[in-house]
Amino acid sequence: MANDYGITGPELQYLVAGKDKVNDPASQAQWASKKLVWVPSEQHGFVPASLIEDKGDEVTVEIQETNKRVKLNKDDVQKMNPPKFNKVEDMAELTCLNEASVLHNLKERYYSGLIYTYSGLFCVVVNPYKRLPIYTEKVIELYKGKKRHEVPPHVYAITDQAYRNMLQDHIHMHGFKIMIVIALYSIETYNLCTFW
Repeated sequence: MANDYGITGPELQYLVAGKDKVNDPASQAQWASKKLVWVPSEQHGFVPASLIEDKGDEVTVEIQETNKRVKLNKDDVQKMNPPKFNKVEDMAELTCLNEASVLHNLKERYYSGLIYTYSGLFCVVVNPYKRLPIYTEKVIELYKGKKRHEVPPHVYAITDQAYRNMLQDHIHMHGFKIMIVIALYSIETYNLCTFW
């Protein structure tokens, strides 16, 4: 599988998204012709739907999975990004930055084995609940000295940048600490222990 980062090996599938289906012209045409949006779903959070009619504060949509037509308040409908933004590495690049699109992107990346995703300056990690081959010396070397946009999202990119910033700014390393904020679920401390 070719990629923009020059990465090969078993770790590739856990670092880089396959863009073959994402950039598919048929998917792009379907998105454009159906005016796809996200609508709330009690069971799934949000589901894709086609915008059928827009009347002031009320819209009529057709849920894609069931073909059922539903009337909703316009404020409950969220815009959907074109397919070329599926599995985007940095969610700050999304043209429609909303709750449904962020959750969809994280879900698509997670189900593809891509647990790291940037959101602007932050690195979002979804726990895979299994060991992945992306914590090896080979992967560490891939991230050393690289800028964030030169490599796929990974905690190593963040730690390498922090390390380089300390050296550049001549921060006295004795007693220096990096604060890591982990929300809801913890990631394995193995991520940082192998790098430092």
